[in-house]
Parts: sequence; structure tokens; C-alpha cells
Amino acid sequence: MLNSKTRWKIAESDQDKIEEFQRELKIPSLVAKLLLNRDLTTVEEARDFLFDSGDGFHDPFLFNDMKKTVDRIQRAVNDGERILVYGDYDADGVSSTSVMMTVLRDIGAEVEFYIPNRFSEGYGPNEAAFRWAGDEGFTLIITVDTGISAVHEAQIAKEIGIDLIITDHHEPGPALPEAYSIIHPKIEGSEYPFQELAGVGVAFKLAHALYGELPHHLLDLAAIGTIADLVPLKGENRVLAKRGISKLRITERKGIKALCKAANAHQHEMTEESIGFTIAPRINAVGRLGDADPAVDLMLTEDEEEAKALAEEIDALNKERQSIVNTMTQEAIEMVEYDYPLEDNSVLVIGKEGWNPGVVGIVASRLVDKFYRPVIVLSYDSEKGQAKGSARSIAGFDLFNSLSKCRDILPHFGGHPMAAGMTLKLDDVHDLRSRLNEIARNELTEEDFIPVTVMDAAVKMEEISIESIEKLGLLAPFGMQNPKPKWVIENVSIEHYKKIGSNQNHLKVLLGNDSAKLDGVGFGLGELADHITPFSEASIVGELSINEWNNRKKPQIFLHDIKIEEWQLFDVRGIRQVEKWEKQVPAENKKIFCFHSSTLEKLNMKEREDVLLIEDEDALSDISTAGASIVFLDMPSSQDFVKTIVGKGRPHRIYAHFFQDEDHFFSTMPTREHFKWYYAFLSKRGSFDLKKHGDDLAKYKGWSKETIDFMSQVFFELKFVTIDNGFISLNPVKTKKDLSESPAYQKKQQQYELENELLYSSYSELKAWFNERIKESVTFEEEVEAWT
Repeated sequence: MLNSKTRWKIAESDQDKIEEFQRELKIPSLVAKLLLNRDLTTVEEARDFLFDSGDGFHDPFLFNDMKKTVDRIQRAVNDGERILVYGDYDADGVSSTSVMMTVLRDIGAEVEFYIPNRFSEGYGPNEAAFRWAGDEGFTLIITVDTGISAVHEAQIAKEIGIDLIITDHHEPGPALPEAYSIIHPKIEGSEYPFQELAGVGVAFKLAHALYGELPHHLLDLAAIGTIADLVPLKGENRVLAKRGISKLRITERKGIKALCKAANAHQHEMTEESIGFTIAPRINAVGRLGDADPAVDLMLTEDEEEAKALAEEIDALNKERQSIVNTMTQEAIEMVEYDYPLEDNSVLVIGKEGWNPGVVGIVASRLVDKFYRPVIVLSYDSEKGQAKGSARSIAGFDLFNSLSKCRDILPHFGGHPMAAGMTLKLDDVHDLRSRLNEIARNELTEEDFIPVTVMDAAVKMEEISIESIEKLGLLAPFGMQNPKPKWVIENVSIEHYKKIGSNQNHLKVLLGNDSAKLDGVGFGLGELADHITPFSEASIVGELSINEWNNRKKPQIFLHDIKIEEWQLFDVRGIRQVEKWEKQVPAENKKIFCFHSSTLEKLNMKEREDVLLIEDEDALSDISTAGASIVFLDMPSSQDFVKTIVGKGRPHRIYAHFFQDEDHFFSTMPTREHFKWYYAFLSKRGSFDLKKHGDDLAKYKGWSKETIDFMSQVFFELKFVTIDNGFISLNPVKTKKDLSESPAYQKKQQQYELENELLYSSYSELKAWFNERIKESVTFEEEVEAWT
């Protein structure tokens, strides 16, 4: 048995609906299953989703305050007022700022942008920045991707005579800022039909309204912010991302082209993964380590040389960011393991003086991956008495709601159910940790701390083909609420498996049944090879893809997890060095059985306290092997021992070592013809000196000396011969007895049969032998249960 790393949840679909989608949309069953599990329940919805039919964009004037906002901006342009775009330092904020700067410049505005410094100013609008804007003569501030929590700052803007327009998408608090206008899809009373826009999506809608037509030239920027901010890729977000990716592949924007070159990314092959793992991290790195202004400059520049210099600077900052993150992550892991053990902390709240506040969110995400707990990582500033940090959550724990219950100690916080940022006093960190842990204890169960893998559907081997996998691309771009599909293939045979890679840390498998084969690769799963046995039937979770090599294509699966539900036999016979394989035996419920004390000496295991020495069946009376990993260290004297052990409960694993000292066993069992010849030989000779001529006789017949001694012992026990000081002689009185009446023959026969069954059998024969005995014990258990 091999347990999965996570809890598996497999979505199910109506078979009739699957067939309807296949028929009407001309798509494979794989695609039909995915569409239904993306909550697209009608053919029309599915067709729109797949083929992007229709416009896909809502009227921007459906936003509350949109007309009022457009009128105010146009008045500012006409009157020559100075406008300040106030953005945020992440990729969504940078792209939002770039969108708003572009549209305002295009319509003739006198405009500049301002992005607060993460380290000296923190997240969101601040009073000092607004007062600076007033002193500089700005009369209109437009926030992008921020501002919905700026209640105090909105009051300051009103006091100093600045009109404040807020465009944001973060969760609104209980009180809204008293701004001139607010463009936000989630505020109470909003009639905008789609609520999940990223900050750049909201900025794009305002640009749409200001231009009076859809700004196709801004789709590349909109796609970056939308994908980087991990908003659900459905509805309008999907359209923005899908069309934006197409725009990115051909954009002439010099900054993006230069950044792709610096990152060794192929612009014409741009996908959502290119944005999420290549473009967005580099844009984010700028604001994480300093001022985010260079990232906006890169997006807006029309000078090729400037674009090249900025892109190289940003790429270098990203490398520095990676190094800082790795160091902080290691320090954070050690802190959790030594200071905040998981058994006492349902929510991990950790911090340290000097940690870079710009990367705490990344570190928090890594800790969630490792420990699967909600995590807050804080950077302490003892001079200011302040802690700044980021939080990441797990399914079932709403961060925003939980932090909202701690507003009295969180003067600055904002975010979503799964992620948040905050500032608080150092003295309040312990209180925050205590409160959040109390909330988690009331809301989360033990099961909530086991990661969940949601599979889109179970798929049969016969459904997997190059064509069906290619058709899955119709659902791209993938992201939040439209994840890259994960499939489960149930009860498939692992025909071959091995470790690969320079460090042997990856796994390669061949899956198959009578009608189909499929290659699989599991990166970082190499250790699983030690827990898979030949011919195992397993359930496999992974992502389907096409492997193209030497102009040949074939399907493959990238493995994420493996589960084997049947008991497993690990054949370690002949591997004399026990330490080579024993470390692979799971420590939990491990049972090592030894039947001869001499074995422990020969294997240097005499001091081992975890070995169960079984010299008679009474020693097994209080032992249970239910769910155990059983190790048979050496050969029992009877198969009854093995049968009894297996019958003590259904084991998950059996490790068959069956050590046997070569000096104590025969390679052959004498046949009756052997005995017949030997008896005739003695009859002719009358007597024979075993000590003097036994070796010569064995050599003459091609037997071992042990074979001669054994047959002599059997004849002696049956009273056919007498043995005196090495001389063997036939008895004159002949008695008719069968060889099986000799205790030595019986013991040897049993030993011979047992060795052939346990020691010299093939893997499949040994598995069948154990299967038979496990089946007998299971049948007996079921009969007892029925009787009781």
C-alpha cells in the first residue's frame, strides 16, 4: 500500500451531458468533462467559453460612478489640471498604473504617477504622499489597484482640496472612503455584472470609458496584471487574459520585448505560464527590493536603449530577490520547527528583525506549501516598533474575515480570503498569533490540515490521445477557477518504473493495460520508486501533455501523486546488507520478525530492540499486523509461523528478506531414486566407512557430502541401518517403512518445500503464495465478524 500525499477529490459529471457536449461541440470526452466541471452546464455557455464568441466585454458605464468619473477626468484635461495616478508596487499595480498613464496621456492630460515605497511608506495611500501632492499642485488623484481602505487619506484629500477617484478591486471594509468617486466591482449596490476583476481590469474598464471604445492596444498590460494577481480566470478576466496573451505575442511594446529577451523567454510563445513564472516575478521584484518606478518606466518607454537597460536591471533584481527568498525561507522553516511547532500552531505567525518586507509574501507561500497551515510572515522594525507582513491561507480559512476580527490591532491591512497584507505594532504580534490560532481552532478540523488535490475527472487510458490532449488547449488560459486540468487514472498497472536524473530524484513510469500504454514522469518524485512494487495496480494523478522528440509525438502524463491500495510485496531476498533496504520501510507500525537468534548475530542486529524474536507460536499471541509493514528477516522453521503472522491482520506491506545461512541448507532434496541407489550400494558393500570414503562417494555420484549424511540419517531413523563410529551397515532384519516416517526426512521435506516457496520462488510466485494466505485470513475474519 502506498498512501497519497494529499486528499483526493474527484469531480463527477453527468454521462448524458458529456455525450451531449461531445456531439454538439465536436469535442473529445476529456474536454467535455472539463467544461462541465467548470460549471458550464449548457452547450451555449460551453461554446462561448471555448471559442470566445461574442464581444465578451461589459459596458464600462455599468459601474457605479463611471459617468461621474469620466466627466471629472475630462474636465481636468480640458482645464489643464495636474493629475496624479497613485498605484501599487506589485505586477497588478504596475500594469494598472501603466494602463492609466497611457490613456490619460493619449487624451491630453498633464499626468504623473506615484507608487509608494514598500519599505518607507508601506501599502496603499498615505497622508504624507497626499499632502506632497497638494503642495505640488495636483488637484486630482486617481488610485489604481489600491485605495478602497484609505478612509483617513480620503479625508485628508478633501481637506487639502484634492478630488480623489478610487479604482480598486480589493475587499471593501465596513466603511468606504469619502472619495469624489469610486470605481469598484464589489462595493454595495454595484450593478456591474462581473465582480472578480483585477486592479488592472478595473483600470482597463475606466480606460475603455475614457476612449469611448475598447482599447485593444492595452490588452497586453491587462493580461499581465490579471494573470499575476491570481484572480479567477473566468468571465471578463478570461477574455482579458486570452486576448491579452495573443496581443503579448505580437506586441511592439519595447519594454516587454526587452524583458522577454533578458529573461530568455520567447515572446511569440507567450502563455499564461510565461507571464506567471517569468514576466510577473521580474516586475514584482522591482517593488520588492526598492521603488517600483523602473517597472512602470519599462512598460511605458518608447526608447529601445532605455528599455534594454531597464530590463537588464530588473532581471538582476530578480536574481537578487531569489537569493534573499531562499535564505529567508530556510530561516523561517527552522523557526517553525524549533519555536512554533505545528501541534501548537494552527496558524503560523512568524517574524524576524531585518527580514526584507518585500518578499515576505513569497516566503509565506513557500511555508504554506511545506507545512500546509495559514501563514503570516512579518518583518520586524524595532526602531519604529512595527511589523509589516503578508499572509497566505489554505482552503477553509478566510484570511480577510479572520483579520477583520482583529481590526483593533491592525491599523493597516487589506486583501482577499486567501492572501492579505498588514502592518501592526510589534507589541501586538503575540496577541495576533493567539487570536488567529483561537479562530482556527474553532473553524478548522484535523482533516483541513491535509492538502487537497482536486481532480477534474477520472480518465480511462483509452480516452488519452494526441488529439484529445491538443483539444484541451481550447480551455486555456488556465489559472484561478480554471486551473490546468489534473486527471486521475484509476487502477492502472505500473509496468515499469525507475529513478532518473543526475541525482536520481525524478521518477519515470510506464503505465499500461491490454489496449493502451502511457509514459509518465514525476519531477521530484524519485523516492517513490522505493515504495512501488512490480505489477502494482495504482491510481495516478497528473497533467496530460504531449512529448515531442525527433518529430514524433506521443501522450505522456506529468505525475503529481500516486496511490496504491492493495498490499505490496517488497522482494529484498539476497540483499545481505539489511541497511540498504530497511531505511525504506515506513517507521509507523513497522514489525520486524526474526525466527533464529543466530540471525541477529550474523546480520549485526543483536542490539536492535525493535526486532521481534519468534521461536515459538506463543510469542505471536499479543501481536497485531493490521495495517503493518512486516519484515521477515530470516527463514521460519515452518510456514505456520508466516501464516499466523499474516493472519494477525491485513498488512499493508511485506518485506521478504528470508536470510538463510548457506552452511545450513541443501541446494537439492534427494529423490527416492537417490535413496534407492544408496540402499543398493550399501546392500552390496555390507558396510561403508562414511568418514573415510564419504567424500569420494559424493564426488563419484555428483552429490554433496551433506546429501550422503542426510540419507544415512534417514535410514538410521527408519532402523534400516546402524551407524557406529562412522561405519554404516544394513540391519539384517528388514522392516517396511516409508521415507516420510523419518523425522529428519519430514523436517527436510518441510524445509525444502518452504525454501522453494519462500526463498527460491519468483516474485510473482511468492506474491501469489502470500496472497493465498492473506485471502484465507481475510475470509476467516469476515466469517468471524458475520458470526459475532
